[in-house]
Amino acid sequence: MIENLLPTAVIAREAFDDTVPVTLYPEEEAALGTPVDKRRREFGTARRCAHEALAELGFVGVGVPAGPRREPRWPAGVVGSITHCAGYRAAVVARSTDLVTVGIDAEPHEPLPAGVLDSITVPDELTWLAARRASHPQVHWERLLFCAKEAVYKAWYPLAQRWLGFEQAYVEATPGADAAATGGDFTAQLLVPGPELPGGGQLTGFTGRWLVRNGLILAAISVPAAPAA
Repeated sequence: MIENLLPTAVIAREAFDDTVPVTLYPEEEAALGTPVDKRRREFGTARRCAHEALAELGFVGVGVPAGPRREPRWPAGVVGSITHCAGYRAAVVARSTDLVTVGIDAEPHEPLPAGVLDSITVPDELTWLAARRASHPQVHWERLLFCAKEAVYKAWYPLAQRWLGFEQAYVEATPGADAAATGGDFTAQLLVPGPELPGGGQLTGFTGRWLVRNGLILAAISVPAAPAA
């Protein structure tokens, strides 16, 4: 499903359960630590998706360790992103000559837990959320906002190498043309100074796409690399 939100330069792998056995690389085991069984299964399946995607890109036998904020550390020349939630795991990768960064997230298509919305929104987001709930009540827009902001962070961090809080980006999602509103676009405006992009210029925000399918909300961001001079 996630490949529907991303350009053809991206290789995606996804899974809906943890039935396939997984052998982690030593550096991945170190990143995992000593978790409960549920965490081990979802981590392992997500890393298996990453291994398969990397292999198709030509990086065979390469592990994906974690950085200081538990972010996946991809091999040189690769950008990527990983997500997992109840009933879904996915990894996407691309060559850094094709994309500057990529960020994906998946969430259950259900209401946010009580009290979460206030901690993830800036005031102007409440205005469009109310309008979308009125016009397209079949979508859990608050959960979509959370999902999109998670994708924003995952696209931001490899470029900035620093934290981005929920309150540091204004995100707005819009429905597509289909009456069922099963997908659409979103924009993210950074409310803090962004890093310099590899091709020049300062990062000020992102555009992305979202999808509701099979009881899930998916969000994805991809930033194309500047053409070679």
